[in-house]
Amino acid sequence: MLPLLLACSPGTPPPPVAPEPVGEGSVAPVPRAATADGRALRVPTDAGELTVHAVHHGTMVLSLGSTTVWVDPWSQGDLTGHPPADVLLITDIHPDHLDADAIAKVTTDSTIVVAPKAVDDALEHPVAHVLANGESVTVAGIGITATPMYNLVRGPEEGGLFHDPGRGNGYLLEVGGRRLYIAGDTECTPEMKALKQIDVAFVPMNLPYTMPPDEAAACVAAFAPRLAVPYHYRGSDLAVFDAGLVGTGVDVQRLAFYGE
Repeated sequence: MLPLLLACSPGTPPPPVAPEPVGEGSVAPVPRAATADGRALRVPTDAGELTVHAVHHGTMVLSLGSTTVWVDPWSQGDLTGHPPADVLLITDIHPDHLDADAIAKVTTDSTIVVAPKAVDDALEHPVAHVLANGESVTVAGIGITATPMYNLVRGPEEGGLFHDPGRGNGYLLEVGGRRLYIAGDTECTPEMKALKQIDVAFVPMNLPYTMPPDEAAACVAAFAPRLAVPYHYRGSDLAVFDAGLVGTGVDVQRLAFYGE
């Protein structure tokens, strides 16, 4: 397998989102191998090699040819060494995802920002594409679908949730016949478990805000991506995640999001 991936009032969870590949027969066979080196995951696609750079926590940079995509830049990470964003994906309004100073460092006037409405409401930089859960757009040849990310039970107080349904976005990216899922801050939701044909899944696992590694592993086993990559895992025991996927057919690749 591939050894390549603040609170609003609670609402009703959106319907499951499990987009199918675009165009019958358009998705090339999945490669059986790719390489990872410390902070870089290299994924072969029909459009060339896609490189995913782990920066810090939930921050990553995706490079495909001359196109650079930043995800959730945060000032606690080293934001140097990568080109400015052609496309910027923001998942949520919490400061480790919506950091105006960091965004200013990695964007230009031509950066295309994709974000949920809650981010658009809070951000001075213009958001070109405001996506609700389940909505899609194609930017720079990359298909982007906003996926639900929310807590089921965990919150700052009884009756509250750290992430309410419908507020934030995970993202499903379709590029060069590959499907990459960036989950965002979420627990194991029905929508995540309903995903199909995912090549690489970036899955969070830190308490109290998302879920513990064993719950993350069970969720990953349910939708069975070809490769699972822990991210947003500060303080988590990744060995528990690895153990939970033994025998499932899901490969696991670690990237050094915290400079390990």
